[in-house]
Amino acid sequence: MKITDVKVWLVEGVKYNWTLLKIYTDTGHTGVGEATNWPGSPLVYEAAKHVGQRIIGLDPMRTDFIWTKLYRDLNWVGPYGASMCAISGIDMALLDLKGKVLGTPCYELLGGAFRKEILLYANYWFTGGGHNAADYAAQAKKVKEAGFTGLKFDPFAHTNYLYGEDLSSNLTLTAAQQDLAFEVSKAVRDAVGPDFDIMIETHAMLNYRVAVKMAQRLAALDITWYEEPAGPESADTLRAMRERIPSGVSICVGERHYTRHGIRPVLEKNICDIMMPDITRCGGPGEMKRMATMMEAYNVLLAPHNPNGPLSTLASAHVCAAVPNFFRQEFMFNDVPWRDTVIDHPIKDMVKNGYLHLSERPGLGVDLVEAAMEAHPGVLEPRAGFYV
Repeated sequence: MKITDVKVWLVEGVKYNWTLLKIYTDTGHTGVGEATNWPGSPLVYEAAKHVGQRIIGLDPMRTDFIWTKLYRDLNWVGPYGASMCAISGIDMALLDLKGKVLGTPCYELLGGAFRKEILLYANYWFTGGGHNAADYAAQAKKVKEAGFTGLKFDPFAHTNYLYGEDLSSNLTLTAAQQDLAFEVSKAVRDAVGPDFDIMIETHAMLNYRVAVKMAQRLAALDITWYEEPAGPESADTLRAMRERIPSGVSICVGERHYTRHGIRPVLEKNICDIMMPDITRCGGPGEMKRMATMMEAYNVLLAPHNPNGPLSTLASAHVCAAVPNFFRQEFMFNDVPWRDTVIDHPIKDMVKNGYLHLSERPGLGVDLVEAAMEAHPGVLEPRAGFYV
């Protein structure tokens, strides 16, 4: 069996473009994957096309060999960023293809299932109303009513990812903004009650002083984790923050840590209780499984980052099924209405009472619907609230 072609699509998502791809073979077998990242999705799209061309003629069943070849061949341009997103999507599609060839779900290829019902937490549930306690509380109640038992949000009133657009250059918060962040968070806690996981996101957009101060203040709300109090550049900085943030507040990082090599210093410095690698960035499902095994050795839990497209959701769930140290998986509570039309088995039929229920179908259990993807092409011009 040989790979004959790789096709890539850029598809409009709710806040960013999805990069979806499909691998074809000379036997008619195919596999689907996702390489989504942002801002800069056109770069990821072009990288995925280029990396796809590099695997033409290879045996798709040699999944680890292809991953290693691509990682080593492309290391000269850096082991992270767009090239690793492309590798991640290829790895996902190869695993899906292998599962379909062998007639077995991806979780079986990853070692077999510890569970087939994947506990989710909701993100992007706060899309209505304003940045105030009442509106956040009302929307949080809807998450609980839908059967979820955990949610995540950024209460700091500065959610633009583009530096300098709507936040000061020193990443600070005024006293009023600090008070508002706490009031919004407390309103959410009061709305969902004590037996509910609340994850606080900072997007690494607070300076050291404010990040520590807000962690100390939010500790009173029994938050489940405090996410990315600093960026991925320095494990030493994260370690220093760990020493000043209350011990009862778990730190979660990993969405911008690529591959097992990238998480090694974080684990060795015992910085976090939970890690959230992103399957479309970290190296794909094969690499996420290896990362989870490393985490297990340090008694760290896996909670995949996943504000992406439908293939990311499914592939992450297959890894979560196959590891003992799984905690929760991120899930976009509100999404574009065509999310379930670009795949041939809707995700909405798999999610019940806050769990994603994996099927017995081979591979990831779905195929891409080309016409639906092409009906919603990726956004290429800047527009409000969308990160190209």
